[in-house]
Amino acid sequence: MKTVSMSGSRRENVGKKDAKALRNQGKVPCVIYGGEEQIHFSIIEKDFRHLVYSPDIAFVELNIDGKIFKAVMQDMQFHPVTDSIYHADFIELIEGKKVVMGVPVRHTGIAIGVKAGGKLITKLRNIRVKALPEFIPESITVDVTDLEIGNSIQVKEIEVENAELLDSPNRVIIGVRTARVLVELDEEGEEGEEGEEGSAEGTTEEGKESTEG
Repeated sequence: MKTVSMSGSRRENVGKKDAKALRNQGKVPCVIYGGEEQIHFSIIEKDFRHLVYSPDIAFVELNIDGKIFKAVMQDMQFHPVTDSIYHADFIELIEGKKVVMGVPVRHTGIAIGVKAGGKLITKLRNIRVKALPEFIPESITVDVTDLEIGNSIQVKEIEVENAELLDSPNRVIIGVRTARVLVELDEEGEEGEEGEEGSAEGTTEEGKESTEG
């Protein structure tokens, strides 16, 4: 999996007033935890572009005042009006400790049902995978070639070596439906995708919530 390098500076003060001042300077208040200490720091917002505005997941190499941390992004908050990045949480990767990440789902092939006039519907865009960092895949590929109208692929049909899938085994990943039920499925898909927001973010078994003010 690729690694994105980012540089940040420790925050001298932690609180709402300090966080607001950082945002006014075009910086994002951040925190990293999961290791020996919890560190509050800031990163210039534009430096997130290769991490956030990408369909791929990545490890993050954080340089905080000269000290290097290997991490994954656990959570990100956006401003409800401007959509600017409001806050970011990172989990430090520790050797021998498993991590949970939302791995993007990709499909290959042309379904039999699509050739017959059906519509391919993606219901789950990311699958939560728990594994040691070295076993986290960049993506999970499903072959839809044999899917006929009315057929689907569920989480329980997917295997990732040396990893555990945390989503419900019966959850549908992708399927082929006829046009007459397409509207209903699209509505369900919107609700499902909303629930998956930010799932590409990682967390450890013992991760804790940010105390950002």
